[in-house]
Amino acid sequence: MILDRDRAMMARAIQLAWRGRYSTHPNPRVGCVIARGNRIVGEGWHERAGEAHAEVRALSRAGDQARGARAYITLEPCSHYGRTPPCAKALIDAGVSQVFAAVRDPNPSVSGRGLDMLREAGIRVHEGLMEQEAARLNPGFMKRMTTGRPWVRLKMAASLDGRTAMASGESQWITGPEARRDVQRLRALSDAVLTGVGTVLADDPSLNVRREEMGDIGDATEPSRQPLRVIADRDARTPSVSRILRGGNVQVFCASSTLATGPAQDLAALGVSLTGVAWKDNGVDVAELLDALGELGINEVLVEAGPTLAGTFIGQNLVDELWLYQAPVFLGSTGRPTAHLPIETMADKIQWTVLDRRQVGEDQRLILARR
Repeated sequence: MILDRDRAMMARAIQLAWRGRYSTHPNPRVGCVIARGNRIVGEGWHERAGEAHAEVRALSRAGDQARGARAYITLEPCSHYGRTPPCAKALIDAGVSQVFAAVRDPNPSVSGRGLDMLREAGIRVHEGLMEQEAARLNPGFMKRMTTGRPWVRLKMAASLDGRTAMASGESQWITGPEARRDVQRLRALSDAVLTGVGTVLADDPSLNVRREEMGDIGDATEPSRQPLRVIADRDARTPSVSRILRGGNVQVFCASSTLATGPAQDLAALGVSLTGVAWKDNGVDVAELLDALGELGINEVLVEAGPTLAGTFIGQNLVDELWLYQAPVFLGSTGRPTAHLPIETMADKIQWTVLDRRQVGEDQRLILARR
């Protein structure tokens, strides 16, 4: 029987896991609570890849009090030796009596093995407590393990009349400082930030995480790495002096025939990774690009791109979440649209469901999913 105290303990474990939202990549965000009766005797969360997992941190804090206690974990404990020993074995060695696992590991090659190891050791195992809430901690990890592709967030900043820039291309700044701070946090959530070469040539963005612009991140672990910056650039036109190339960690997806050209070799000499993918008349084959990102271990990708690439993602139904920052301004009918989409009739309209709506400074932030 699941008691109210069990739900409270798992809710605490989920809260702890969220502290690693900026720092666990490419590992999932995991929290763990060790309890005796109504009292927490140890708790922890996974902070960074290569460091102790949530279970080990919680067991360390619990010490001898872990024997006979209950463990609440947001994700099935691992059963294999990687950069750290298996957490299932640590729980067994600590002598816990029960384990509550919110979500089974979605990796089909290991799913259930950690739970089976616990059961074989005589530990009582409960699955699925607050499963939906815990799954929301790691949408990209869950999706990549089951489909091979990362979770896709498309970010747009637009005026009330749906424009992202003036006809001249001028776009700084549509939204206010609070919205821009929120975008920095959104980038920090992501394993990769993707744009097109048109945006690179027009705006020369950095697309990096600037910690000083994130503001107060509460009790979250400090971010310690930059997301991979990804450019869809068929002909390797990205200039060598582009700000996006500074600091390295850049991946360019170009046409396969471009890989041997001088411009591609120049980028490679700067440390840029280049991969050939298919291109269509309207641009890069985004489905193939997402498959390639999944193979690189990318869980969550943030798309910050112009109307052509944005329209391609939307048109092919490859957006999991649309983050729209809407400023209380008009830019006029000659301004640039948010997305190029060949919609001609009301029957072809693309509908969305609002998942979250809130005020961010003077702007409105909508998080939407395809209906």
